[in-house]
Amino acid sequence: MDNPDFIIVGAGSSGCVMAERLSASGRHKVLLLEAGGDDRRFFVQMPLGYGKTFFDKRVNWMYRAEPDPGLAGNIDHWPRGRVLGGSSSINAMVWVRGARADFDEWRDAGNPDWGADEICAAFREIECAAIGDDAVRGRSGPLKLFVPNKTVHPLTRKWFESAQAIGLPMNPDFNGDNQDGVGLFEFTIHKGRRLSSARAFLRPAMSRPNLRVITGAHVTGLTFDGQRATGVTYMRRGKTVTIKAGCEVILSGGSVNSPQLLQLSGIGPADHLQSLGIGVRADNAHVGRNLEDHIGTNYTFRANCPTINQQLGPLWGKLSAGMRYLLMRDGPLSVSLNQAGGFIRTDPNRTRPNMQLYFQAFSTVLPRPGERPILSPDPWPGFSIGWSNCRPKSRGEIMIRSADPFEPPKIAANALSHPDDVAEMLATGKIIRRMAATRPLADYIETELLPGPDVIEDEALIEDFRRRSGTVYHPVATCRMGPDPARAVVDSRLRVHGVGGLRVVDCSVFPNIVTGNTNAAAMATAWRASELVLQDNT
Repeated sequence: MDNPDFIIVGAGSSGCVMAERLSASGRHKVLLLEAGGDDRRFFVQMPLGYGKTFFDKRVNWMYRAEPDPGLAGNIDHWPRGRVLGGSSSINAMVWVRGARADFDEWRDAGNPDWGADEICAAFREIECAAIGDDAVRGRSGPLKLFVPNKTVHPLTRKWFESAQAIGLPMNPDFNGDNQDGVGLFEFTIHKGRRLSSARAFLRPAMSRPNLRVITGAHVTGLTFDGQRATGVTYMRRGKTVTIKAGCEVILSGGSVNSPQLLQLSGIGPADHLQSLGIGVRADNAHVGRNLEDHIGTNYTFRANCPTINQQLGPLWGKLSAGMRYLLMRDGPLSVSLNQAGGFIRTDPNRTRPNMQLYFQAFSTVLPRPGERPILSPDPWPGFSIGWSNCRPKSRGEIMIRSADPFEPPKIAANALSHPDDVAEMLATGKIIRRMAATRPLADYIETELLPGPDVIEDEALIEDFRRRSGTVYHPVATCRMGPDPARAVVDSRLRVHGVGGLRVVDCSVFPNIVTGNTNAAAMATAWRASELVLQDNT
């Protein structure tokens, strides 16, 4: 495409929405560049295929964080989507909006276009939900949502009963006005297939003559005229291509790649860029900093009844599940493993939940290095109850290592470095044990496998979850939004401070992390951002 009006870098959760919305009127020419390839792969489209894509470099950037003292020195694996649909093509597909108060905090931080009313209006436009209040939930959007009422394992219902017995209510809709309680999650799955941002938004738009999508295009830098971004340079099949944007360049590379590209282009902490021989175009200490992420762990139990382990473990089970999926798009391969969960408050005086729960009628205690063994569970019946912190206080950073655009950046997560995060994790582990000791779930437990019944003292419990915890793949805020260039990277219209013609639209602009999974908020952010971009380019 010659002379596009908008160049979007990254066809992930946000980039696909931006491409669809900016091209919808037909008035603007849009070029979407994606470093990865096509999403039409079996294990991308099969919901439980994310166990395979977790370590597949053909669709995954396969990042590795730095050794983390907060995680007992472990090196955490950071999968990020490198394919059409981005991380929405390789994630666990849980659809959680976040709490209304999260977005009102965005607004109150000096971002008037980003309160709960504006973001929830975007959610309603995006969603096609089958549950919840008509006044809150969208019914006719392009993203059809699925609730696994028929496929959920019976043990999940026993967990619900035990959770209620210790005072947690059932919640029929985590995306309504209240998140508290336990229940079934919603998923971006439709008719047994993953419904990524690429399938829901980009594919229907690709027939438009004013939208062009180029895969295998690794953007290596931005071009400028003074302090205005004019276009990008990318590598494809060994050739370097430079192309200009008539209106704007929009970065949608996510919380790792967007700050990386800004830094490579001279926008970031001046001292760091100069140490790498990169000329400084805009000195902004916050590019790549303020990293927030949810950290999770689990307790695992051996059951005295069959679980999903017996459905997917033996060869006959794999063959049966495979045939059922191929013929009917049904069965355990047609849905995520985290079919249920919840949101709780470790202190009743909190204004909203601070911890997220996950229930899996499935276990993978046996170590399998270099593998996420979703399709190879333990040979005995087992299940896990997991949890993660919703609003961590620990902060990390993502910084380039050199001027080489093909070298992965340095990811220093600093997980569990704040004592309040440690206290929340400890308190939740004790709640999990209360659930497991409460009937009826207690009747189905043979023994606790991890961390084990002998791990009792607080110090030992903390040591355990530091050793076994890790990212739940929700990094945000590395190009955070705010009115003050001394504290933020983009303004409330997502324009990069100090640089014209350049915006960032993805999870990296979140002023703070949301209460729950981030994929939904990434899409809603792009939907809202497209309205602002079109207003500014009438």
